[in-house]
Amino acid sequence: MGKFVIECPNCGRYVEAKTGFFAKKKIDCVCGHTINVKTEKFASKVCAHCGNTVVFDQSKGDDAICPVCHEKINTREDMNNIAEFTCPSCNCKLTADKSAVSYTCPLCDTVIDVQERIAKENVKNQGLASVIKYEGDNNTFVWKHPIEDFNLGSQLIVHESQEAIFFRDGKALDLFGAGRYTLATQNIPLLEELYKLPTNADEVFHSEVYFVNMTTQMGIKWGTDSKVRLFDPASGLHIEIGACGNFSLRVSDSRKLLVKLVGTMPEFNQHDVMGVEPFGIQVVVGKFKALVMNKVKSNLAKVIKENDINILEIDAYIDLLSEKLRVVINETLAEYGLTMPEFFITSVMTPDDDPNYRRLKQQFADRTLKVREEEIRKAEAEAAHARKLVEAQTEAQLKIVGAQGEAEALKIQAAAEAEAYKAQAFAEAEEMRAKGYTYQQETARMVGMEAMQNGITGSGDFGGGSSMLGDIAGLGVTLGAMGGVIGMTKEALDPIMKSTSEIGAGVVAAAVSAEAPAAPANDTWDCACGCKGIKSKFCPECGAKKPEPPAAWDCPACGLKGITSKFCPDCGTKKPEAPAVWNCPECGCQGITSKFCPDCGHKREG
Repeated sequence: MGKFVIECPNCGRYVEAKTGFFAKKKIDCVCGHTINVKTEKFASKVCAHCGNTVVFDQSKGDDAICPVCHEKINTREDMNNIAEFTCPSCNCKLTADKSAVSYTCPLCDTVIDVQERIAKENVKNQGLASVIKYEGDNNTFVWKHPIEDFNLGSQLIVHESQEAIFFRDGKALDLFGAGRYTLATQNIPLLEELYKLPTNADEVFHSEVYFVNMTTQMGIKWGTDSKVRLFDPASGLHIEIGACGNFSLRVSDSRKLLVKLVGTMPEFNQHDVMGVEPFGIQVVVGKFKALVMNKVKSNLAKVIKENDINILEIDAYIDLLSEKLRVVINETLAEYGLTMPEFFITSVMTPDDDPNYRRLKQQFADRTLKVREEEIRKAEAEAAHARKLVEAQTEAQLKIVGAQGEAEALKIQAAAEAEAYKAQAFAEAEEMRAKGYTYQQETARMVGMEAMQNGITGSGDFGGGSSMLGDIAGLGVTLGAMGGVIGMTKEALDPIMKSTSEIGAGVVAAAVSAEAPAAPANDTWDCACGCKGIKSKFCPECGAKKPEPPAAWDCPACGLKGITSKFCPDCGTKKPEAPAVWNCPECGCQGITSKFCPDCGHKREG
C-alpha cells in the first residue's frame, strides 16, 4: 500500500491518501469538503518544465509524468514551488504553483492573478519594492512587473538580453537598456514631464514596468490546418499538400510591440504566438497563427509555380521555399516590432492516397524512363560513330604506313643497287690500275677485238655508211664478254692491247663521229629569252650575259675526262675538292696551294 498527496479541489490544500484495495476511497478535507479519491485524483497543473497546463494522476506520486514533455511533474521539488496567498475577496488561504497565471477561489469564485497577488503580498510583508527585476521564464517575450507603486531610490536591474519600459496611463515612456539604475528624476525624464514626481524618497509614484526579452525564441512550431491546393501545368492535375515546421522569433522594436500588441496584458510568451491545443482543446489562441497560415497557404503554391518546382522533387527545394516564406511573413511581423530570423519547413505531406498524385508519379516515371532510353540510344549512336571514325583513321594510317614502307623499301633497294654498282665499278677500276691499264684503254681494247672479229678495222670511211653504224651497234652483243678479261695478267694482255686498242679507239672514234651531230660552224649559244645562235657575249634581245661553261674535272680513278657532275658517271668517284689557294703577303705571288710560297718561302698564315 503506497501513500500519495492529493489536492483538494475545493480549497487547494494537499491531503494524504493511500493506494490499495483497502484504502479509503473518500477523505474529509479540513475545509469540510469530502474528496472522492477515485474521481478526483486527476488534477490539472502547470508543468514547470514545458509551461503547459496538463492533467496528471496524483496517485502516481513522484512518478507522475507530464503528458506533453514527459518530465516528472509531482516531485518534492515541484511541491516546493507551491506558493501561498490569500484571496482578495474572502481572505481565505489558498495555494497554487508559483508559475501559475490565474487561480479561481473555490469559496467565492474570484479569479485571482496569482503573480500579482504573490508580489503584492510580498511587498506588504517586506515593504515597498526596493529592487525591480525580471522574474519570468525565458520563453516569455514581454513580462509585466506585478508592482505598480514605486518610490524614488528603488533599484532597476535590466539584464543584457532585456529592455525595460515604463508606462503611464497606457503610454510608453522611458526605456532602459542593460544595466543597474537607481530611479531618480534624472533617469526618468518622461515621467517627470508627465506628472510631478515626489521629492521625498519615501513617497511613492504609480507606474507600470514591462520587461522585454530580446533573445531569440526558437523552436516555435507551426503547421497548415488544411491542405494547400496546387495545379501541375505539366500534367494538368490538381493535388493537395500540407506542410509543417518551426521558426524562431525575436523582438526588433520593444516599444512598438508593447503599444501595438501587448497593451495591458501581463505577459506575452511563446504560447501566445501560435496557440496551445492540448488534447484537441484550444487553450490559448495564437495571435499570429492566422498570419502564418495565410502567408504559407497563399505563397507556397505561388513559389512552387514561379520556380517551376516539380512536386515530386519538392524536398530538394525546401531551403528555397523556407527562405521565400520567411521574407513574406517578416513584412507583416515588422509592423508589430517582431522579426523572424529563421523559418523552416521540416516536412511536406504529399497525398499518397490521391489518385491524381499516383497518376502524376506514374507520368513522371514514364517520362524519366523515356528520357533515359533516348539518352542510351544517343550514347550508342555516338559510340558507333566514334568507332567508325576510329576505324577509318586506323585504316588511313595503315595505308599511309604501308605506302611509306613500300617507298622506304624501294629507296633501300635503289640505294643497295647503287652501292653494289659503285662497288663493282671501284673493283674493276682497281683491277685495271693493278694491271697497268685505264678503264678507257680496256674498253677500247674490247671494242677493237669485237671489231676485228666482225671485220671492222677502223680505217675505212665511217662518216656516211649506215652499215658501219649497224656493225658498231652489233658490238654491244659481245661487250658483255669484257668481264672475262678481268682475270688475265698484264703479260697476256699486252700483245692484244697494242693492236686491238688502236682498232677499238678508231672504231669508237668513228662511232662517236657518226652519231654526234655536226658541230656548229661558230661558237654560238641560246638565251633563256628564246633568242638562238648568239655569237656575241651578250644577248642582242634582252642583254643577258653568255653563261659560263661548267667547270670540268678528270676522274683520278678511271681516267674519264671532262666530267661536270659531282660523281664520275663510270666509276662513281666523288669530285675531288678544289685545293685552297692563298696569296703571299711578302712577294705577291698568287694562287699558291702549298704551305710555303715557292718564290720567297713565306709560310702560309692561318
